[in-house]
Amino acid sequence: MKLKFLLLALLQVIYGQAENKKNILLIGHKLDHPFGTHMYLQGCNLLANCLNQNPGVSAVVSNGWPSDPDLLKNLDALVFYSSPAADILLSNKNKEQSQALFEQGIGYTAIHWATGSNLDNGPRYEQLLGGWFNFKFSGINIDKQRLLQIDPNHPICNGWSEYDLRDEFYLRMKLNDKANPLLKVKTKGKEEIVAWTLEREGIIKGRSFGITLGHFHPNYAVEPFRKVIVNGILWTAKVPVPKTGAKVKIDPAKDINLSPDLKK
Repeated sequence: MKLKFLLLALLQVIYGQAENKKNILLIGHKLDHPFGTHMYLQGCNLLANCLNQNPGVSAVVSNGWPSDPDLLKNLDALVFYSSPAADILLSNKNKEQSQALFEQGIGYTAIHWATGSNLDNGPRYEQLLGGWFNFKFSGINIDKQRLLQIDPNHPICNGWSEYDLRDEFYLRMKLNDKANPLLKVKTKGKEEIVAWTLEREGIIKGRSFGITLGHFHPNYAVEPFRKVIVNGILWTAKVPVPKTGAKVKIDPAKDINLSPDLKK
């Protein structure tokens, strides 16, 4: 009888832990750039693997906006690594579902081109993400520069130090007045914000994290690169980020897509 109660208690603990997990959905889609760049699904799967190494997290990947509505239930955070995410989130097909998620206070992360929007959706997207990219006012520049922490005390900066990074840097991002710049580089002689946070208020309250890095897939072989993105996603989901940063262990040797040759 005692063993039965012990087993029942153990099951309750396990079930309770499962119930308390933070659910994170990462959305990518097929390639729309040359191989080695904008590898959305590969990047999402790698990030999900890293996220799931951290206690209390359950991360899954969807190829495009999920057709199964169950994937949108009980979500704590949504991540887009895709073409301009505003045009997916705010499309006539998906806007009601996405609005409901933001009204529930969901965390939101947009990586690289997912920070983009068409001109019509841009002002609304700015409210959701805190900033946006469009070639009407922005530009791009491939360069190798020091990735600098504007706010080293922010949890997203936990566990990693400034380092040199070669990436496609976005120029002249349009940021909301309430967005908090987090990371920057100096390229083409000017400082450019490449990551920011937003504490959303009102009916869409919650946390957002925008980061324009992520053009070259092999950058995911760099631990600080993985750590800042995973830290950011955890922060939006209101998962405490350890002082040493998130767990982001991978084996680059097992992923041929991480070969440095792909960045040439």
